[in-house]
Amino acid sequence: MDGTFPADLPRSLDELRASGHQLRDVKTEIRENLLAALRAGTDPWQGIVGFDSTVIPQVERALIAGHDMVLLGERGQGKTRLLRTMISLLDEWTPVIEGSEIGEHPYAPITPASVRRAAELGGGLPVTWRHRSERYTEKLATPDTAVADLIGDVDPVKVSEGRSLGDPETIHFGLVPRAHRGIVAINELPDLAERIQVALLNVMEERDIQVRGYTLRLPLDVLMVASANPEDYTNRGRIITPLKDRFGAEIRTHYPLELSDEIGVIEQEARLAADVPAHLLEIIARFTRHLRESTAVDQSSGVSARFSVAAAETVAAAALRRAALTGETGATARPVDLESVPAVLRGKLEFASGEEGREDEILRHLLRRATADTARARLRGVDLTALAEAVTAHPVRTGERVPAADVVVALPKIPVLAEIANRLGAAGTEDPGPMASAAELALELLFLTRRLAKDPSDDGDTVSYG
Repeated sequence: MDGTFPADLPRSLDELRASGHQLRDVKTEIRENLLAALRAGTDPWQGIVGFDSTVIPQVERALIAGHDMVLLGERGQGKTRLLRTMISLLDEWTPVIEGSEIGEHPYAPITPASVRRAAELGGGLPVTWRHRSERYTEKLATPDTAVADLIGDVDPVKVSEGRSLGDPETIHFGLVPRAHRGIVAINELPDLAERIQVALLNVMEERDIQVRGYTLRLPLDVLMVASANPEDYTNRGRIITPLKDRFGAEIRTHYPLELSDEIGVIEQEARLAADVPAHLLEIIARFTRHLRESTAVDQSSGVSARFSVAAAETVAAAALRRAALTGETGATARPVDLESVPAVLRGKLEFASGEEGREDEILRHLLRRATADTARARLRGVDLTALAEAVTAHPVRTGERVPAADVVVALPKIPVLAEIANRLGAAGTEDPGPMASAAELALELLFLTRRLAKDPSDDGDTVSYG
């Protein structure tokens, strides 16, 4: 937001009171807005895929209860996305005292400066409005995070102006006080040094802050949420017991449980430079799921949803590059483009000890499995015998340097190809790309089931099925 609020909103304390505005603490505001959304049948969790019956109900119960919460899960499970979505549960606009350093409500000033101004100006206290997007504050926890970053410190400039160190107005507020009447999210909470976590204890329970040996009683109104990775939670760091006790809910997240949800995440998040047919997205989704089940991959570090998103983007890029090399006007991804995935994304995975030197072999094997599983599921019930016999007699060349039109022209004119096109979404278009992609998948299934042979060419860019 650019900070411009609707002109018809009150601009002073008297106007605000006359409008009938009621003060609600942030947890009550979130609770009531969430319940209103549930009653209306609207989804407040736009963009969250795969958590509908598992994580979301737990989060909603925690918010209705007014609990601070920790989301615990492996990397790439959408923890941060879920935390950011909570912004939608805040009022679109909320009044604050104009000039307030920490966004205090006009009905409830809490800093000495604002209390003094409210007493001096009375009903003329100026009011401005803050958009809900400005009421969400996020901090990535790092070992070098200081108390001053989160809570605050004495401002030497204010001291140099002649104020004493004991004057509360010498404090420069940190991230948490500045999020007053909003949501504070701390990502990777166990990475905070334990002495820094201690500084959050009073904020979460007693709602006061302590800076440089004196306490400033500030009834802060914040919802504290955090994320943690189980690997870090147990090994690299931990949430100290007193702080953990102050979080009312600890909620476990997970990777998508259903294949359709895995595909949905890819479709939602991937920015594709070329058309990637649905069957290729399914192969990528199955590939990711096979990696999560493989004993050769270190499952303690997880296989992030970002892996499948990056894989889809890599496949699209390979298709666009291939179109440029072959002079094609359109770019549609084909199974041949999947070959670029293992080499590019190998570094995003952690392999189990003892698998050194076998990484490429493992990735290619699991990719072949995903391809075969997808082809079987999509072409179940289709008799490919006629295609196998025709291609055995007249081999079909494909590969990075073979245009889609050449692949389509080389295909035998047999009825089963129409059924393959219907099953794989390649029917009804004059563009040869979708048909070439569908035919390649059928040919690859015949190869993987040992009904066709595949001979690589000398240049390594093309292969012949026959």
